[in-house]
Amino acid sequence: MEKTKKKRSWMRWLIPGFIFQSVVIGGGYGTGAEIKEYFLSQGFVGGMLGMLVTLVIWSVLCAVTFEFARMFKTYDYKSLMYKLIGKAGILYEICYIVLLLIVLGVVNATAGSMVSSLVGVSKWWGVLLLSVGIVLLIIKGTKAIENVLSFWSYVLYAVYIVFMIVCFTKFGGTIASQWGLHEVNNGWVLSGAKYAFYNLGIVPALLYTVQDCENRKEAVVEGLIAGAIGIIPAALLLVTLAGVPAAMSAEVPVIAVFDMLNMPWLYWAFEIVLFGTLIETGTGFIKAVDDRIEIAVGAKGGKVPGWMRPTIAIVSVAIGICVSTFGLTGLIAKGYGTICWGFLIIFVLPMLTVGIWKIAKGKK
Repeated sequence: MEKTKKKRSWMRWLIPGFIFQSVVIGGGYGTGAEIKEYFLSQGFVGGMLGMLVTLVIWSVLCAVTFEFARMFKTYDYKSLMYKLIGKAGILYEICYIVLLLIVLGVVNATAGSMVSSLVGVSKWWGVLLLSVGIVLLIIKGTKAIENVLSFWSYVLYAVYIVFMIVCFTKFGGTIASQWGLHEVNNGWVLSGAKYAFYNLGIVPALLYTVQDCENRKEAVVEGLIAGAIGIIPAALLLVTLAGVPAAMSAEVPVIAVFDMLNMPWLYWAFEIVLFGTLIETGTGFIKAVDDRIEIAVGAKGGKVPGWMRPTIAIVSVAIGICVSTFGLTGLIAKGYGTICWGFLIIFVLPMLTVGIWKIAKGKK
C-alpha cells in the first residue's frame, strides 16, 4: 500500500470524514429507507435526538480507532484487529468478508435497477458502469481514491442542500408543523444507537485515510469530524422527509418526495449523485481488502507485484456481480443483523475498552 504525500492542512482534517460518509450513504441511507426506519419513526424531534446519539457514537469510536491506528501504526484492518484482540481478530475478518459480499451484491443490484429505470436500458449497463468505476479507482490507488471520493462528497452535499431548499419551499409549512408537534417516541435512544452500531463495522476499513496523522490531536479531531460529516446528509434527508407524510408509508421514501415535487431535473441529479456513491461504497470496501493483502505481502519481505491490485479489484467486482445475479443478496442479508452484532462484540466494545486502555498504557 503506497504512502500518500502530505495533504494540505485543512483537507487532512476532512478526508477521513468524506470517505466515511461516502461508504455509509452509498450502502445505506441514500434511498431514505433507513432514515424512515430508525429516525422518522421516532417522530421528527425524536429522530433528530436519535441522530445526536448516532453522531456521538460515530465520532467517539472514530476518534479512538484513528488514535489507536496512529499510535500502533496499524493502517489495515488485519493489523488493527490483531493488535486489539490478538488471534481473535480473525473473527472480524470473517464478518468483514461476509459484509463485503452483501454490500457488493446490493450495490450491483441497485446500480442495475437505477440505470434501467432512468434510461430504459438493460440493467447490465448499470452493473458494467459501476464495475468499471470501482476497478479504475482501485487501480489508481490511495491518492486517486481520496481525491475522487472527497470531490464527490462536495457534489453530494451541494445536491442535498438544493434538495432541502426546494423541499423547504414546497413543504415548509408541513415541516414546521412537524417540528411544532414535539413528537418524541420512547425508542429514540435505542434507535440512534442501533443505527450507529449498524454502520460501525466499516471504520477499520478507512484507516488508510489517517496515515498522515502526526499526533493525538489530529487523530482525535479527524475522528470527531468524521462522525459529523457522516450524519449531516442524514439529518438533511430527515428534514425533507418530514415534509412529505406519504414518505412514512413508501417503500422508497425519496421517490415519494420526488413524486410530490415533480422536478425531473432534480431527480436526475439526485440519482446521478447516488450512483456515484455506489461506486464509492464498493471502492471503499474493496480498498480495505487490497490494503490488507498488500501489507501482509510487504510484511513478509516480498515485493507487491503490479498485477495484484487490478486482480483483487476485478475478482471482487466479479464476485459482487455473481452475488447479485444469483439472488444471494437477500439470502445473505438475512444474517446482516447478526453480522452487525458481531462487529459490536468483536470491534466496538473491545476498542472502547481494551483499545482505550492500550492507548493510555502506550502513552506511559
